[in-house]
Amino acid sequence: MVETKEIEIMEAVYDKNDEVAAQTKENFTKKGIFAVNVMGAPGVGKTSSLVQIIKGLSGITSYVIEGDIEADFDTKLLQSLGVEAIQINTGGACHLDSPLIEKAAGELPLESGVLFIENIGNLVCPAEFQIGEHVKLLISTVTEGSDKPYKYPLAFEKADIILLNKCDLIPYVDFDEEFFLKGVRAQNKTAPVVKVSAKTGEGYEEVVKWIKEKKENL
Repeated sequence: MVETKEIEIMEAVYDKNDEVAAQTKENFTKKGIFAVNVMGAPGVGKTSSLVQIIKGLSGITSYVIEGDIEADFDTKLLQSLGVEAIQINTGGACHLDSPLIEKAAGELPLESGVLFIENIGNLVCPAEFQIGEHVKLLISTVTEGSDKPYKYPLAFEKADIILLNKCDLIPYVDFDEEFFLKGVRAQNKTAPVVKVSAKTGEGYEEVVKWIKEKKENL
């Protein structure tokens, strides 16, 4: 009986979240806002990748909702670069949800452009929740190891595009690219996998092109 009640409560949470997410996505679309849910483990280079991508989106206004359990270092960095960015601190929750995004989006001057929602550093919970995004962008790194698609299949299954960051370090780490890609394709047959380096800027032209094409098809 207790187990059944817990399942019912969880279903209600997901239903409410999905309802708000659908409305939020519709509102974004009406405003000409293309929303990108940026996922990845701590330290994969989510913010540094955003800096490179935003730099490449010249002529297109970029906005960022930055999610962290605590602190606002990344938001301050983005704001110092002239990006309209707002902070969400969850105080312990391991993912962002659609009511949080709905509220934060209302505090940004959104008017045509790309909204990046940097989710909490986590490869589990963020993949389970729709937050009003049009696409999910997943960042992995060579320093994490090549087994991540096997250990965290849902994140790779749900991703619309996958960035493999820190590729400049491939000569210095034990990373099996063939094994990694095999794991990705076991979960996701279609998402492009782009090798990038946030340190050197390598590879982000392809990511920027992909985002522009997706935005044009809103």
